[in-house]
Amino acid sequence: MSDEATFQRVLGRWDILALAFGAMVGWGWVVLAGTQIRAGGTLGAVLAFAAGGFAIFLISLTYAELCSAMPKTGGEHIYSYRALGLAGSFICTWAVVLGYVAVTAFEAVALPTVLEYLAPNYQWGRLWTVAGWDVTLTWALTGSVGAIFMTWINYRGISFSAALQKIFVFALGIVGLALIIGSFFAGEVANTSPQFVDGFGGWMSVLVMTPFLLVGFDVIPQAAEEIDLPHRAIGKVLLLSVAMATVWYILIIVAVSLMLDGTALEETELAPADALAAVVGAGWGGQFLVFAGLCGILTSWNAFFIGGSRAIYAMARSGMLPAFLARMHPVHRTPVNAILLIGALATIAPFLGRSALVWFVDAGGFGIVIAYVLVAVSFLVLRRREPDMPRPYRVPQGERIGWAAVILGGALAVLYLPGMPSALIWPAEWLIVGLWSLAGLGLWSMGKAQVGTARQTEIMEEEVMRAER
Repeated sequence: MSDEATFQRVLGRWDILALAFGAMVGWGWVVLAGTQIRAGGTLGAVLAFAAGGFAIFLISLTYAELCSAMPKTGGEHIYSYRALGLAGSFICTWAVVLGYVAVTAFEAVALPTVLEYLAPNYQWGRLWTVAGWDVTLTWALTGSVGAIFMTWINYRGISFSAALQKIFVFALGIVGLALIIGSFFAGEVANTSPQFVDGFGGWMSVLVMTPFLLVGFDVIPQAAEEIDLPHRAIGKVLLLSVAMATVWYILIIVAVSLMLDGTALEETELAPADALAAVVGAGWGGQFLVFAGLCGILTSWNAFFIGGSRAIYAMARSGMLPAFLARMHPVHRTPVNAILLIGALATIAPFLGRSALVWFVDAGGFGIVIAYVLVAVSFLVLRRREPDMPRPYRVPQGERIGWAAVILGGALAVLYLPGMPSALIWPAEWLIVGLWSLAGLGLWSMGKAQVGTARQTEIMEEEVMRAER
C-alpha cells in the first residue's frame, strides 16, 4: 500500500486562499471573456456567471461543512464513501479527477496559445491537423515543456509550490485590477451593446462554462492534511474563495465590454489583453495582461496538480486504484507517482492542438458537475443519517441548502446531455468522457484485484475514523 511518510501541515490561511482563488481564475478569464460576451451579450454573460456562481456557492457550502467535519486528503473520496459506499465514492472521486486532469491539460494547451499573442511567428514544423487546426512542433513542445516544469514544481513539495502560488496570484491580481479600474474611467457604456445575444441559448452557452471556470475551491479539501488551520476556518476560507472568483469573472466581463465594441470583440483573440491596451492607449498594455495570463496559467496548473494528485493518492491508498499510485516521496512528502501520471497526461495534451481547449472545458466541466451533485447528495445523507456528527462549520438551513445544491447541480449536468444547445460535442468530448470512464473501470479492477473488496471497505472505514480525530 502507501509509504509510511505522511503529509506536512504547512499551509496557512493565505496559502489556501491563493491556492483556491488561483485555481478558479487561472487563464480562463483571459482566453474566454471575449467568447462569453460574443455568445451571451454583456448582461447575458454577467447573469450567466451570477447564476452559475450562485449554484457553485451553494455546492461549496456543502463542501465547507463536510471539509471541516472530515479534514482528510481526498476530500470527496471520504465524504461520498461515508454516505454512498465504495461505488459512490469511486464514481464521485474519479469524476472530479477528470475535471482536475482536464484543467491541467487545458493549461498545457493554453500556454502556447498565449505565446502566439507575444510571438505570432514562432510556429514551425507542421505535424498534423486536428479539427481544422494545424499542430506545429514548436507550438506543441511549448505546452509540453510547461507541463514538465509544473510536474517538477509539484514533485519538489507543497511548501515550494504554495510559495510560488502566492507570487503568481499577486501578479495576476495587480494586472487584472488595473484593467477593471481603468475600464470604469476609460470605457464607454455604448460598447456594452448588445446586452443579450441569442436569447436563452446564448445565456446557457455561457452558463455551461461556469462549472469548469469555478472549479478549484474543492482543491482545499484535497489538501486538508497539509493545512495548518482550525477546521472551522478551512470552511470559511473555502467559501470566501468562491465569492471572490465569481466577482472577479463578472468584473472582467464588464471591463472588457466597456473597452471593446462589437467589431473589436469579433476581431480579437484575447479580449482582456486588447481591452487593457485600450485602457493605457498602447500595445504594451496587452502584453502586460498576457503576462498576468501566464501567471494565471501557472496558478491554475499548480493548484490542480496538487488537487488531482492528492485525489488519486487517496483512491490508491484505499485500494480503489493500483497501489503504485499511493507512493509518497520520502523526502518531499508528495504523492510522486500520482503527480507523474498527471504530468504525463498534460505533456501529451498540446499535441491535440488548440481545438482541445474547448474539449477539455466541456468534458472536464461535466465530470466536475457529476462530482458536485454526489457531494451534495452525500451532505444530505449524512445530515439525516448522522445528525450528531461533529461539524465545526455547520451550514444554516442545511436541508434546504443541500436540496438546492442537488437540484442546481443536476440542472447544470443536464446542460451537457444530448439535445441541449450546450451538449457535449460528438465525437471529441464524449470520447474523452468515455475513455476516462473505461480507464477508471480498468484501474478499479486492478486495485480491487490487489486488495479485494473486503480490504477496500476496511481501509475506508479506517480512513473515516482517522478523519474524525
